[in-house]
Amino acid sequence: MVRDERGERRIARIAGFGVWLVRALGWTWRIRVTHDDDHRQLVAANAPIIYSLWHGHLLPLLYHHRDQGVVVLISEHGDGEIIARIATSLGYRTVRGSTSRGAARALLGLARVVSDGGSLAVTPDGPRGPAKSFAPGVAIVAHRTRAPVIGVGVSATWAWRLKTWDRFLIPLPFARVRVAYSDVVRVEADDTRDAADDVDALRSAMAQAEQRANG
Repeated sequence: MVRDERGERRIARIAGFGVWLVRALGWTWRIRVTHDDDHRQLVAANAPIIYSLWHGHLLPLLYHHRDQGVVVLISEHGDGEIIARIATSLGYRTVRGSTSRGAARALLGLARVVSDGGSLAVTPDGPRGPAKSFAPGVAIVAHRTRAPVIGVGVSATWAWRLKTWDRFLIPLPFARVRVAYSDVVRVEADDTRDAADDVDALRSAMAQAEQRANG
């Protein structure tokens, strides 16, 4: 029990610092948004959106989309609890699980969110990579709900890159951060299995968003 209490205090301490760090850094960033016409139209129509982003770009996007009620898929293992608390403090809701652990429950939860009119964000290469690999969860949820998918890319003029599998991006104070969106993708597969097997359009959307962010 003592060990559990210590672990809880550690998680709360790290999460609290993480929230402070994201807000403090984000306040200094000069964020420029590009190629967001489709995105703005969907938001104006109050339509659910499935955001697809690479795990390594999570930090600046957590700040940029804060307080919008987006639901984020957070892993159940490792430091998932810390990330979940940071996301919640920044105005997100969370679904726990991943494509490798708790997958079935997580996909059902995500589909329910979209069917109820909510937007969600998924990192198709998370939580353990390889970096920029594409697990089929995004395609399955998009197929089940018929919701539009938009890839999101990020670049920064000055940034730390952690020595992690995803080369986690931390823009430095006062960096110019560019956020770009892909064109809308809709998964039109005949069934769930076909949707899971064919993610080429979603890969292309992610490549498009990255190219726009770096352009």
